Amino acid sequence: MAHPKRRHSTTRRDKRRTHDSLSTKALSVDATTGEIHVRHRAHVFEGNLFYKGKLVAEGYQKA
Repeated sequence: MAHPKRRHSTTRRDKRRTHDSLSTKALSVDATTGEIHVRHRAHVFEGNLFYKGKLVAEGYQKA
């Protein structure tokens, strides 16, 4: 099994970890329903499934 010959400095380790933080999810408001939802995802509003401001399925139940 491979292992480092010398110890990496904390600065070098931290530079690698700078991009590991999580970013917040992008939210948007549906123009038709006014519902806040995650972008590029279908969402349920009053029992109906909407995507891109259009009704996709009526009487939608989550499985």
